[in-house]
Amino acid sequence: MRRDAAVAGMPSAVLLLLAASSLHAAPAPSAALADDFRHGASRWQVEAEMPGASRVTVAHGVMDIEAAGGISVWWTHELHGPVAIEYEVMAVSGKGANDTVSDANAFWMASDPAVPGGSVLAHPRDGVFARYDALRTYYVGIGGNRNTTTRMRRYIGEPGNRPLRPEHDRADPATLLTPGRWTAVRLTAAGSTIAVDYAGKRLFTMTDAQPYRRGWFALRTTKSHLRIRNFRIEPLGKDHR
Repeated sequence: MRRDAAVAGMPSAVLLLLAASSLHAAPAPSAALADDFRHGASRWQVEAEMPGASRVTVAHGVMDIEAAGGISVWWTHELHGPVAIEYEVMAVSGKGANDTVSDANAFWMASDPAVPGGSVLAHPRDGVFARYDALRTYYVGIGGNRNTTTRMRRYIGEPGNRPLRPEHDRADPATLLTPGRWTAVRLTAAGSTIAVDYAGKRLFTMTDAQPYRRGWFALRTTKSHLRIRNFRIEPLGKDHR
C-alpha cells in the first residue's frame, strides 16, 4: 500500500500522534521547500480542539482538513526570512458535518517567547484559538466569522491582546471564500514588509519596524472543511531584507 493511501485511512488520533513525533526544526533552507501531499504527513504537527471529531488526511496531492472545532496544522520546519509561503486552498461546502465555509487562516513567523529558542512545537496546544495569543506571530483570517470577515494581525505575545488595525479588517466579497474554488494564497515576511496576497491580488501590507524574522507556519481553521494543495516555501533574495 502506498504511504499516502495508508495515512489517508488512519483515524485522526493516529495521525495526530504520527505528526507529533516531528518536534525538531530543520536549519534554514537555502532552496525552496515544498510538500506535494503524496508522501504522508510526517512534516506536519496537528493540534486539534476536538480530535475525536476532526480529521486531517493527506492523499493524492491534497491535505484535507475537517475541523469540528479549532485546529492548527504546523509545518515542522522553522522558517527564516525573507521568505514567502504559497499554497492553494479550497473551502468545501457539502453535506458533511463540518462542511461550513469559513476560516482559511494561517500563522507565520510564529514563535513562543516562553520557550528557549522560541519553538511553538515544544509545548503543543489543544487547538483552542485563545491559546495562541501568547505567540509572537503574523496571522491572517480569510473568511473568518462564518465567511464574513478577512483580517490580518500582528500578535505581540500577550494573552487576550490581538491588535487589529482598521485597514487590516475587510469584509468586501473579493476577500472572502468562494466554496468549491481553488484559490492561491501567498504570505510574505521580507524584512519590514509583511504581506498577504489572495487570488493573485494584494490583500494586506504591513510595515513592521520590529519584524519577526524567524518562526513557524501553521494552517489554521475552526468548524470548517478545507483542502490544501501545492504547498511551497520560497526563500527570497537579499533585496527583500
